[in-house]
Amino acid sequence: MLRLAGREVRVPFDAVRGDGEHPPFARGAFREVVLLGNALGFAGRGAPAFLARARDLLAPGGRLILEVVAGPGEHALYLARLPTSTLARLLRAPVRALRPRIEGEGYAAEPIRRADPGPFYRFGSQELTQSLVDLGVRIEEMLAVAPLLGALPDRLETVGRDPVAWSHLLELEELAGRETPRIGAAAAVLVSGSV
Repeated sequence: MLRLAGREVRVPFDAVRGDGEHPPFARGAFREVVLLGNALGFAGRGAPAFLARARDLLAPGGRLILEVVAGPGEHALYLARLPTSTLARLLRAPVRALRPRIEGEGYAAEPIRRADPGPFYRFGSQELTQSLVDLGVRIEEMLAVAPLLGALPDRLETVGRDPVAWSHLLELEELAGRETPRIGAAAAVLVSGSV
């Protein structure tokens, strides 16, 4: 039983509290290990050890799914220069018509929010790739998250009110997120790999 927002919720598993660097499970105990919510970043300097322990928990043939903070992020210059009021209307256009304009104008890096990230650890995409390879993880998929609108919440809210515009934005985000340069510049990266 978990307590969420003041009420008890039944879950189909037993909750276990433990330390990610010293997990209370046997090596090879799981077919799948999932680290979301930037768990590695919040591990601070212990992030590489935490990643190694997560890999150790995988049984042969197991899958590792990660969400990591890579860099400051970026946004599409084309979408950022348009007035917010026209963005949803524009995104109703076919994806094949929008993509060349977005790619043609390129991307701008988001500003770094803090020069000193403090205890938070950022895995750059190259460092993450090398770390996973060193741990014997075969990367099957890597995807940049939100490389088009970046940290522009007013624009996301406006587009989110229009189901067609929202679905086109998601399709464009996925297409851009699979491009290698976008992965290297992304604020967040999703990775799926197996051992």
